[in-house]
Amino acid sequence: MRQQERDGGRGPLGLDIGTSRIVLARKTGDDFEFETQLNSFVTIPYARMTETALRNENVPHTVRGQEIVVHGNESARFADMLQLEARRPMTKGVLNATEPESASMMREIVATLLGPEPGLGRKVYYSIPAAQDGGESLTYHSATIGQILTSLGYTPKPINEGLAVVYGELESSNFSGIGISCGGGLCNVCMAYLSVPVVSFSTAKAGDFVDSSAAAITGDLPTRIRLTKEESFHINGHFQDKTLQVLSVYYDDMIRALIDGLAEAFSNSRNIPKLSRPVPMVLSGGSTLPKGFRERFEKMLRERKLPIALSEIRLAANPLTSTARGALIAALADA
Repeated sequence: MRQQERDGGRGPLGLDIGTSRIVLARKTGDDFEFETQLNSFVTIPYARMTETALRNENVPHTVRGQEIVVHGNESARFADMLQLEARRPMTKGVLNATEPESASMMREIVATLLGPEPGLGRKVYYSIPAAQDGGESLTYHSATIGQILTSLGYTPKPINEGLAVVYGELESSNFSGIGISCGGGLCNVCMAYLSVPVVSFSTAKAGDFVDSSAAAITGDLPTRIRLTKEESFHINGHFQDKTLQVLSVYYDDMIRALIDGLAEAFSNSRNIPKLSRPVPMVLSGGSTLPKGFRERFEKMLRERKLPIALSEIRLAANPLTSTARGALIAALADA
């Protein structure tokens, strides 16, 4: 059954535009449904048999002269098989200024998720990171994503990534608390009070930082490091394997940078309301997936005193879909 037949073709959508993955959320009846594509691509030499095989397997790709561009989920498999580094439309949470194909490949990946049917003006809330360095790159990034969605027939609206986590995970506290999304390019943080964002910021040390730093030590490609991280890495262990030990070091560095950012942002902000009770903190994003992440984060956070009382520190039920779910909830509320 096609997407627009499942939801009537009129319901709003949520999009997590992540550096590593793009996640689409929609609601069918009482259920949330999600689809994911890796935000990467590789080029391989053109051959008619290869093109036919990719089409038969429904592998997203485009043909450009004497090259085939494989994008989305299968790009990682091809990159690993061919010992190539997958190319990335985004870096550090925004479109990659050094990648000439960034906007065009972003459009291909987003279009793959949305499907071939026209948008018909459907509302799409899409995530954007907290601004850094004056916000110029974020302005370009947000506007370009908006233009892509508009060109596909949708009505786009950006939403802060950390705030989307609050919407997706903190309904039980009336959308008061701290949402954190640890992705590939950035760690995004938002504190909200009764759904209103109070403090938002991001830190640059995230999943890609871990991968590239570990690759520089081990001599492996970052793509291979990422696959190792996703397949066998866990936190709070002593590893004889060098790659796992190096990953442990840089994960600690990433968590420490995030906690330093929390302490600085909440200590310096004059906007933090006086709360009558402790608020929850929820962790999400692909970089929180290794077993032991929450425990390690909480242990390191307890060593720093924040000017905010926390009722709990928990991991999102599905860290990979929290942002997209929250973006959809915001779109539904605005419908």
